[in-house]
This record gives sequence, structure tokens and C-alpha cells, in this order.
Amino acid sequence: RAARGVRRMIPIRAATPDDMPACARIVHDWETCTGYIQGTPDVDTLTGYLAEAFPVRHMHVAGDPVEGYLSIDPSSNRIGAIYLARPGQGTGKRLMDLAKEGRDTLWLTVYAPNTRAQAFYRREGFTETARLDADRDGAPPMLRMDWTRSEVAR
Repeated sequence: RAARGVRRMIPIRAATPDDMPACARIVHDWETCTGYIQGTPDVDTLTGYLAEAFPVRHMHVAGDPVEGYLSIDPSSNRIGAIYLARPGQGTGKRLMDLAKEGRDTLWLTVYAPNTRAQAFYRREGFTETARLDADRDGAPPMLRMDWTRSEVAR
């Protein structure tokens, strides 16, 4: 147990196919509680989507049991997902640092109403580069945000 005021360091490791149901549960629970995403697929369907993407993504999970995950499409440097069951613990920052390792650019999309995530991404050096229409029924508009490593950091 961590001392009062001290955050415990949640372990991060490469994901395995066995982690996909836990990742799907985190996505499902988050989408369900937002109030602005309609028609969230069930956990089994989401697990299938993640399992299908797994072979072509770089994925990492945080915690045991899994409390969050990061998914990157290495062919486009797109962050496809960064989800946390308990945000505000520093795990998102650690996952983002991992995403930036060995890359000079990254991009992602974020729901327009998700201002907390947008603030996090801005702190991480991302800037809004486009506003996008919803890509499925019941989903709100999205923003595209891009990050480029500064010359100083290279």
C-alpha cells in the first residue's frame, strides 16, 4: 500500500492477446459513462475489434489487472487509443512518453466534448489541426491533434 500522498507506480508492459477483454472493458465502461457517446458496442464486440487490430498495432497495458492501455498504428504513427480506468494517476503521461519514444511525429483523434483529454494532449505538446465530423451514428464530432518532436529534443 502506498503512503498517503505518494502515487504507486503502475507497471506498464507490452500487451498480449489475452489482455484484449480487459482493454475492451475499459473502453466500454468509459464510453458508457460519457453521456455523449451513443450505441457503444458490448464488451465481446469490442474485444473482437481489438483482437483484430492487435497484430498490426503496438500495444501496451498498464497495471495488473489492466487499468489502461495504449495502441499505436506504427505505419501511420497514429495513436488509436489511450484509455485509463483511473485517470489522474500519472499513468497516461507514462503511456504517452512510451508512445513518443523513437518517433518524431504522432497524431490522434479525440471527441470534441472530451475537454479533459484535450487538455492532457495539449500539455503533451499536441495541437489541434482539424475538426472532423462524427464517424459513426451517435458519436460527437472529433478533433485531430498532432505532435512533432521539437528540434531541441532531437
